[in-house]
Amino acid sequence: MDRKQHWEQVYSTKPSDSVSWFQEHADQSLRLIHKTGLGKEAAILDVGGGASILVDELVVEGYSDLTILDLSSAALTVAKQRLGKQSDAIHWMEGDITCVDFPIHRFDIWHDRAVFHFLTSETDRQAYVDRVMRAVRPGGHVIIATFGEDGPEKCSGLPVMRYKPESLHAEFGEAFLLVEHEKEAHHTPSGAVQQFVYCYCRKTNC
Repeated sequence: MDRKQHWEQVYSTKPSDSVSWFQEHADQSLRLIHKTGLGKEAAILDVGGGASILVDELVVEGYSDLTILDLSSAALTVAKQRLGKQSDAIHWMEGDITCVDFPIHRFDIWHDRAVFHFLTSETDRQAYVDRVMRAVRPGGHVIIATFGEDGPEKCSGLPVMRYKPESLHAEFGEAFLLVEHEKEAHHTPSGAVQQFVYCYCRKTNC
């Protein structure tokens, strides 16, 4: 089963609020987005945000240029149905982050919670970083959350990478300035605790 088939099956067979990465509120992501200091017109991309509640909260706060990318059409459908008519103002993209084609310097903020750690091959990680380099404007903001060094070794039956803040930042390189990093003890719907690390970076003016 390839990646897309895996995630289509997950979101077609399980309620979106039962998966281990589900959050009732995306507080940490919102706080870091606020720290960018950008206005409500900022162009924001949420990678793997198909069924995430983050888009709902951004809409409520008045952000007007939102793009949601997910590999799973079923995940995107979950969010569209939840938002109803409000979904019409959002740009929905179905695709694999390692091969999707973004316009150059399209986004002010790139956000990803729990996608990057599924990229276990160096080739896929480099393809991801290449797309960040192309799609984020010079001086733009990149917020990445992955499992921490003491996080799970697998998620949804798939192997994952675990990171310290320094090793996560190193994947992106000198073109990105590490502004700050945070930890999160995420409580899953089943009651387990998963350790996440968040890195907030600024893309240099290159």
